[in-house]
Amino acid sequence: MTKKLQSIINKVSPFLAISFILILWQLLSATGIVPKFMLPSPMDVVMAFINDFPLLMEHAETTLIEAFLGLVIGTALGFVIAVIMDHFPIAHKSIYPMMVLTQTVPTVAIAPLLVLWLGYGLLPKVTLIVITTFFPIAIGLLDGFHSVDHDALNLLKAMGANKLQCFIHIKLPSALSHFFAGLKISVSYSVVGAVVSEWLGGFNGLGVYMTRVRKSYSFDKMFAVIFFISLISLVLMFCVSLLKDAVMPWDKKKKESNY
Repeated sequence: MTKKLQSIINKVSPFLAISFILILWQLLSATGIVPKFMLPSPMDVVMAFINDFPLLMEHAETTLIEAFLGLVIGTALGFVIAVIMDHFPIAHKSIYPMMVLTQTVPTVAIAPLLVLWLGYGLLPKVTLIVITTFFPIAIGLLDGFHSVDHDALNLLKAMGANKLQCFIHIKLPSALSHFFAGLKISVSYSVVGAVVSEWLGGFNGLGVYMTRVRKSYSFDKMFAVIFFISLISLVLMFCVSLLKDAVMPWDKKKKESNY
């Protein structure tokens, strides 16, 4: 009974916290403590979202296409880099510093250069998303490969397994949880990267929409698109969790048994 009550409290607590923030926000706006041109009320944001919903969906389609393409390429690149770094120590020493270096440069600094070099089309946006998404995948997989059970690995080698068989049966399953942890981060980065790249050039996308409403001082629409982007990221992260449960059913059962 205590565990069940604790589970209910854990699920309800976030909704209570969000409700408190929304009520406080509404009161601050309705009483005029914070002017509406600085902080539109939640109701104004909801109405702006409803009124511009068809336009938001049109822009979201472009952003999601860019995010999907960049995420797929970034995931594939991160996987290949992680495998190479795991198999060749010299590659690990050579590639790892460059990987870290790519993450120390702000995306808002890289984006103008990509637009200058690659134009205003799809290519610079996808490139920026690849740069921001491959790193969590590569690092997650690499940590997973290094956390492998060496006794199981040695046992498989003693049974005559080659490197590919050891990788498929031992290393890859051990790294799956790390991979999905990195994928959750990369999914959110892909949407943010797409929006940032659209700020600096483009004709469609949620970043372009944000730029237009900001210039027209429509801050209710600005808040609406910010929350919409956050919602998209949360939905995509939830989809990754569902994919993880489908690929790793044993991990889900282990968590349920702990409760």
